[in-house]
Amino acid sequence: MPSQESRRRVVLVLGGVRSGKSRYAQQLAANSRRVAVIATAEGRDEEMRQRIAGHRSARPAAWTTIEAAIELPAALATCDGEFDTILVDCLTLWASNLLEHEAQNLQRVLQHGEALAEALRRSEASVILVSNEVGSGIVPDNELGRLYRDVLGGINQRIAAVADEVVLLVAGCPLVIKQAREAVAQ
Repeated sequence: MPSQESRRRVVLVLGGVRSGKSRYAQQLAANSRRVAVIATAEGRDEEMRQRIAGHRSARPAAWTTIEAAIELPAALATCDGEFDTILVDCLTLWASNLLEHEAQNLQRVLQHGEALAEALRRSEASVILVSNEVGSGIVPDNELGRLYRDVLGGINQRIAAVADEVVLLVAGCPLVIKQAREAVAQ
């Protein structure tokens, strides 16, 4: 991520499960002095609580963690001005939380995605967002699975449209999908 003297950036880090997305995003954020992590996971069972603990222990102790299972745009706005970099981990669970919260109403969930895109446009901090790429696999055999795939794909597209950079992680290897023009010129 840029130093605090340079222009802020929005970076979307995509990939499959266990592709190295979170580790890569943390490496980007490590270049900043003041970092906030907005975590969207909820520890609803023991396995998820262990995953959350593993993610938390992998981050530097000086980073501030804010939990926002639903109100991600508001959490982002609250952090703005307080931190150089905000790491959102992850949009995948946020989309799942929204589907449940909004009773599977696709339009209302996508409105949350639009609110997040607007918050990113207004942010003065650099923001790194982590999300799964779920469109490359098989078509789910049930309606809810297909709805979830469509919702997350729509949110990912909306955030990619406002992002300065989009990076796809495959087996821990980053592939730059979208790069800011000024980065290309350098």
